[in-house]
Amino acid sequence: MNFFKNFLASVLGSLTAFALFFAIILLIISASASLLVAPSGANSIQPNSILDLNLNVSIKDRNPSFDQIEILLELNEEVLGLPEVISAIYKAAANQNIKGIRLRSDYISMGWSQTRSIRTALQHFKKQGKFIYSYADILTQKGYYLASVADSIFLNPIGLIEFKGLASEVLYFKDFQDEYGVKMEVIRLGKYKSAVEPYIENKMSAANRFQIKSLLTDLWETLRNEIGAERNLSPESLDLLVNQHKIATPEDALREQLIDGLGYELDLEDLIKSRLQQKEEEEIHFTSINDINQSVPDYNTEIKDRIAIVYANGPILYGEGTESTIAQGVFVETLEELAKDNMVKAVVLRVNSPGGSALTSELLWQSIQQLKQQKPVLVSMGNVAASGGYYIAAGADQIFADPLTITGSIGVFATLPNASGFVENMGIHVEKVETHPDALGYSVFQPISEAFKMQTKKGIINTYTTFKKRVSDGRDLNEVAVENISQGRVWTGKQALEIGLIDSIGGLQETIVAAAKLAGIEQYNEVDYPKFEKDISSFLGGMNISLGIADFWNLFLPNQLKPHWNRIQESNPASLMQLRLPYELNIH
Repeated sequence: MNFFKNFLASVLGSLTAFALFFAIILLIISASASLLVAPSGANSIQPNSILDLNLNVSIKDRNPSFDQIEILLELNEEVLGLPEVISAIYKAAANQNIKGIRLRSDYISMGWSQTRSIRTALQHFKKQGKFIYSYADILTQKGYYLASVADSIFLNPIGLIEFKGLASEVLYFKDFQDEYGVKMEVIRLGKYKSAVEPYIENKMSAANRFQIKSLLTDLWETLRNEIGAERNLSPESLDLLVNQHKIATPEDALREQLIDGLGYELDLEDLIKSRLQQKEEEEIHFTSINDINQSVPDYNTEIKDRIAIVYANGPILYGEGTESTIAQGVFVETLEELAKDNMVKAVVLRVNSPGGSALTSELLWQSIQQLKQQKPVLVSMGNVAASGGYYIAAGADQIFADPLTITGSIGVFATLPNASGFVENMGIHVEKVETHPDALGYSVFQPISEAFKMQTKKGIINTYTTFKKRVSDGRDLNEVAVENISQGRVWTGKQALEIGLIDSIGGLQETIVAAAKLAGIEQYNEVDYPKFEKDISSFLGGMNISLGIADFWNLFLPNQLKPHWNRIQESNPASLMQLRLPYELNIH
């Protein structure tokens, strides 16, 4: 017996020593990585430099966190933050040594609103008398929209270009549910609240078709008009190209003046050399986004005043919250801290969310109202700020959105998975025993009772009434006006301005400028929130390669079905009432 005790003690001691040794090694690596990747001071940009702006990488709404261990071990994917991209373009515009930009935007991973924000920054760059040349092997429609701001666009002669208008595809599951006995029980309010429509119908309702068509038409008008203005083409001629399917090859795009030349990246470099009056044998000095941003420090230690930018990205859930989900835990704590921070003079809430839990949305709304009593709170809407995303924005002092932002969707629904038909088909029989009628409440194995539906409907009506009051009070609109623009209908940013849901058209930078003006400050530092600290345990946790059931299904589900599966995974009792975008908005 003593032998086994000693043996186990020896094994545990060895494992503990190994764990401590591994942790120390990681700390040493982290410290070494800090020395290797930390900037050595402000970089000087050489004369006649060109900013190499390659946007064919993952682009997030918030700058990625700096993790030395992942960088040194090359475990991180190449990710850019939208603020750092825009910052680099503005800094390059002000730097006399930067003469132009080489742009790559073949296939960009960001949303339409984010794309337009970068496009606006590029227009500012051009207004400083500088040039932008674009090259691509493949130009998606979004990539072309961004590239259209360039002075010259070159496309690989064997490449591809997409110019076809906009479309959205919605899947319907009623027959699938009837066939296999697994369905979503739906309780909704608002004729446009069609996030749940695919579960109860086999085809699109007239109301849903109307709102999708209205949304896509307005988005296309913005894209078409802005492309036409840069390419000196009329909106009518661009619509004609789409209607007659005239753009299929690079030669078609050249003939119709969508691009300026067919060639290769070396041809673009020859054009840059000619513009810079360089000799053929001379090398172009390309500089990166990182080099530009390091050349001018973002934080001035001599300035004490701050504007806080709080990034609220992802679905709204009940819980703690992460960089990709919004929840009351970390966000309420952050807002409370900002209210007490005397150096923070104003707060900009950057919302990029399709909505989610009604309860969490209300908790965040309350925290924003408390914060407003201490300092100005403004909202900058990203690609999507709909339903719950609009709920938390409604009470802000000012709301800014891009014309391509999707917002509104003021409505409520509840969805509950029901597998009673499936288990019955499998030969599984479910019985219940209750002390009172409907004491069981909701069960995935039982048909939902009329009493439960009635109780849930009361809750939905109460939540919808509260939602409309938040909008009415926050936007200074009467109840009739709010009802007319509610019922779950979605709007573009341009439409939202016309109906009073937002105050101004503009991106994050314009919102920050407005916040400073409202706070009465001219010089300030911008600081990002919430703070998500990474330590050794979180790093090791991220290396977990176990495959959960949700991950298992995600391996096999078609891409169109994954959002619906993930929505079911997110649900919990606190998230029964949903304030969500009325459909999975996939714009092609």
